[in-house]
Amino acid sequence: MWELIRANQRKSAMLTFMMGIVLLAMGYVIAEYYYSGGGFFGVILAVVIWLILLLSAFSGGNALLLGVSGAKEVTRHEQPMLYNVVEEIKLAAQLPAMPRIYVIPTKAMNAFATGRKPENSTVAVTAGLLATLNRDELQGVIAHEMAHIHNRDILYMTYAGVMLGAIVLMSELFLRGLWFSGGRRSSRSSSSSGQLGLILMVVAIVMAILAPILAQILYFSISRKREYLADATAVRFTRYPEGLASALAKLSHSNIPMEKANKVTAPMYISAPWIAKGKSFTQLSSTHPPIEKRIQILRSMGSNASLPEYQSAYKFILKGKGGDLLPESALKESNFIQAKKGGDVDKAQPFSDKDKARVAGDIIRSMAGFVFINCACGLKIKVPPDYKGDKITCPRCGTMQAISH
Repeated sequence: MWELIRANQRKSAMLTFMMGIVLLAMGYVIAEYYYSGGGFFGVILAVVIWLILLLSAFSGGNALLLGVSGAKEVTRHEQPMLYNVVEEIKLAAQLPAMPRIYVIPTKAMNAFATGRKPENSTVAVTAGLLATLNRDELQGVIAHEMAHIHNRDILYMTYAGVMLGAIVLMSELFLRGLWFSGGRRSSRSSSSSGQLGLILMVVAIVMAILAPILAQILYFSISRKREYLADATAVRFTRYPEGLASALAKLSHSNIPMEKANKVTAPMYISAPWIAKGKSFTQLSSTHPPIEKRIQILRSMGSNASLPEYQSAYKFILKGKGGDLLPESALKESNFIQAKKGGDVDKAQPFSDKDKARVAGDIIRSMAGFVFINCACGLKIKVPPDYKGDKITCPRCGTMQAISH
């Protein structure tokens, strides 16, 4: 697996370098337009903006992403099954530290992982995911997210995401400045001809428009390949391809988007967070590979949960269009791994969609401080956190119930 991680890092570093070239080129052209001979200072400004954003991401990126999503840290007592699953995958992945566990109070189904290195990683899942998936499916999702941590994906996604943010910021500043200034250049550029100024303006505008698009394509291409790699690694951890496949199938039928996601954070999630059911996107503009292909690959693995078997299924389903996903050296490190049989996925699901929505709502209320009282008549009384009394009457049977805050 270490060779896989190193190969993963080399590819990501190359794509990130390409995004850096786009950033520097845009800085040079924009500065050259405003000040003749000032391209060098534009390059410096671009680097400064990138460094500031990078420092901000490294100093508080995890907290920012978790805060924006509204995630709340949970304990073993609050979410015992989730905690046990994370603990199991932590041992299977041989991570040096237990990730911190968060739940996002939304009925949407999704999950993501953060952390520049395994020692300070975090796993977050939504209430909707917890209410919908059984244990084996949840294990598949957690294994996928912790595979991102194990493969050192988060660090390079942070670099690329910050690079994208810097490019978008420079583009916005230039286009807005061009609008308010009326397209005028500095008097220091008077030695240049009007024709040269016009050419520079056109080039700068084209760069400002196309650079963010090109950067997003590069950023998303990093994300798509990593999703396949995380699926392959997750199966190796769980030895149960159907667990993740079944979870992805349920995710594909969810029509509740993650409203707080954006283009920079979207690749962090296990499935495209803002795409509602029935909406189509081209492959270039998608943050994730087609979820149907991911499911087909997993279900083509049969009884072998090894990396070579995933590679074979990957090439078969994509008909060789994706090339080799895994380096030859990583395949040699992996032997036959017998897939687990007879998991919870094969059992009937007891809950209807209405029941799942109710369970997700209860998880969200619990995170908000609600107190739950199970009355003898079978009703679950949900007491809001601002209720002042120490007793409450059951609305169904009239029994007085004590409240223990």
